[in-house]
Amino acid sequence: MYRNSDSIVRTAVGDTTPFPITIGVHQGSVLSPYLFSVILDELSASVQKLPQPWLLMYADDIALVDRDKGRLTRRVHAWREALENGGLKLNVAKTEYMACNSTDLTSLRIGDDTVERMDNFRYLGSVLDASGDIDLDIKARISAAWAKWREVTGVICDPKMPVKLKGQVYKTIIRPVLTYGSEAWPLLERHRQLLHVTEMNMLRWMCGVTRKDRVRNTYIRGSLHVRDIADKLQESCLRWYGHVLRRPASYVGNKCLDMTLPGARSRGRPKKRWLDVVQDDMRANGLDVRDAEDRAKWRRKCRKADPGFSRAGRDEQPG
Repeated sequence: MYRNSDSIVRTAVGDTTPFPITIGVHQGSVLSPYLFSVILDELSASVQKLPQPWLLMYADDIALVDRDKGRLTRRVHAWREALENGGLKLNVAKTEYMACNSTDLTSLRIGDDTVERMDNFRYLGSVLDASGDIDLDIKARISAAWAKWREVTGVICDPKMPVKLKGQVYKTIIRPVLTYGSEAWPLLERHRQLLHVTEMNMLRWMCGVTRKDRVRNTYIRGSLHVRDIADKLQESCLRWYGHVLRRPASYVGNKCLDMTLPGARSRGRPKKRWLDVVQDDMRANGLDVRDAEDRAKWRRKCRKADPGFSRAGRDEQPG
């Protein structure tokens, strides 16, 4: 169906001359993503031997996970051979390799190509760190949110725009960028404070006030009808946890929750894990694991409503 296909590129100065499409699927076709997934599944059927989470596939992004570097190398070679046999090519330049808790600092070899070991890399919009920390991911989210904030300054910083509308724009366009992937964050207090400061700086700019104006945060949030981001992070984390609990035991999320890692935790104060954060949030909201069976009840207890407008605090010390 894609034989003898031509395409053009539309630019500001006009359209280019038509050129033939000799490789790939038709760009812009509704059917193309589905066809690509079908073809990729068919070509890689022989190497899709391990279940999730040892093999994760999303569109054309493939993540291979293993406990042994030699076995991982053999799996990568098998994938490369399977793709090349079907006319596809593994993009080594975009391939990254990361090892956690390993003293082997050598790179990964794929034929004549070398894949350098990375301490962190971006996967599906999130930054993964070999140490397991989320600091880099949060900083990346903050940078992305400020970039999105600057795109809509013509609306959210316009003094003629209704304040409530500004809040709606923020909640619809900016906050989802800031909290992307937050359902899986093992948040510490310093992370919450960093996100809180970022959000309040945005909201104050939107309202045209500074800390010198002595306007409390509660007044600004009430005017914009925007809940504290720490509360919304807690809500999204609990909603996701409830969603996972309601899924069957074969679901990859439940497999990861039940996974037991080999070895012992290091001495000293242990790192806070995601489940530790979830359990703290559940206690704070009076939730029990059995409540997840009732989806409506779980969502009702997790939900954090937006604040209403209050004139109190207009001329008080910022909080």
